[in-house]
Amino acid sequence: MTTADFLGTTRSSYDTVAAEYAALLGDELDVKVLDRAVLTAFAELVAAEGGGRVADVGAGPGRISAYLAGRGVDVFGVDLSPGMVEVARDLHPHLRFEVGTMTALDLPDASLGGICAWYSIIHVPDGHLPAVFAEFRRVLKPGGHAVLAFQVGDETGERTEAFGHEIALTFHRRPPERVAALLADAGLPVRATLVREPEVHPFLAEKVPQAFLFARKPAEPAEPAEPVAP
Repeated sequence: MTTADFLGTTRSSYDTVAAEYAALLGDELDVKVLDRAVLTAFAELVAAEGGGRVADVGAGPGRISAYLAGRGVDVFGVDLSPGMVEVARDLHPHLRFEVGTMTALDLPDASLGGICAWYSIIHVPDGHLPAVFAEFRRVLKPGGHAVLAFQVGDETGERTEAFGHEIALTFHRRPPERVAALLADAGLPVRATLVREPEVHPFLAEKVPQAFLFARKPAEPAEPAEPVAP
């Protein structure tokens, strides 16, 4: 599958269901204690490294961006779907959201303190992940952090209907160790991995475990100290 193929089908599918998706998941973090803890830890890691802007890539309707902003993060959202960006801007007018793709971020090199990819790599085919992770490394400053969330498994699924609409979405479930290896190959070694069991919520019954990975672009080596005269 070409980049244009999976980007096009993903974009049109989320454009179709943007309003319903936002209504369903808008308050999800209220009941997801461990997910909130992961995002809070990410916010603190970014702050400990000196802060800097954070990109929420695949931001959808902006709920994760809003949570990070509430923790003092200088965050902005990027999403492939113009429909999702429009919803996010309506729901969170105090934050910035823009249309873009994680395959080619419109950002300078080493310009971000952090990247959050919250269930947004799940539609990226295996063959395109190395390029996506290389793009993450490019835009992160030395010492910058990335956090990723995705479903655990080793299969690909298709969804053709959601909220009464016809869509065409491909989902990839992956073992955490495979994603961690790809991140390391891209120069973003993983510092921590959390896998939690599936949970049942009023809005969603998870079918598989959920993975959360913390990765970091290595910091530049410190300049050697000047020798002290005796």
